[in-house]
Amino acid sequence: MPSIPEGSSAACARCGATIERRLRGSLERTAALSLAALVVYLPANLLPIISLERLGTRRDTTVWQGVADLFEHGSWGVATIVFVASMVIPLMKLVGLFWLCMAAGRESGRRDRGRLHLLLEALGPWAMIDVFLVAILVATVKLGDLAVVVPGPGLAAYTALVVLSLLASASFDPRLVWEASERSRE
Repeated sequence: MPSIPEGSSAACARCGATIERRLRGSLERTAALSLAALVVYLPANLLPIISLERLGTRRDTTVWQGVADLFEHGSWGVATIVFVASMVIPLMKLVGLFWLCMAAGRESGRRDRGRLHLLLEALGPWAMIDVFLVAILVATVKLGDLAVVVPGPGLAAYTALVVLSLLASASFDPRLVWEASERSRE
């Protein structure tokens, strides 16, 4: 199939369904979204996500504190999974996406970019930050009868992190990295 120019799409001649679509400005959009997600990464993980008040006692909870509490209570396996899936993999994915966008057009490191892209694709399903956000929101609703649950500033940052990282992943077109590299060589 011939290469489709940026900003165009190809449709099936028989049924009219879109076969391939090339978005204009994919690298720039992905770089901006991944950088924005990286900016909210620390507040999302270090600011209180929820405040739980029960029987006059109030406790603010962060993602990092949740991991530390799991370790402290002897749940090392669960703590490790939560830490890796909610903090390490999303950070690796965002830094990797941003680096791929910045490396587009350079001749050197083409093989490394390919390996990094394959690694990011493999890590994608393991970045469970969206699942953790849903779990936090469900817990907030379910605990409403037992205690006063107040969303903290970290919840807004965490929500922004989830949305920005999903948009960054969806807007990334890996073909542009290779095509930009080919154009710079010509």
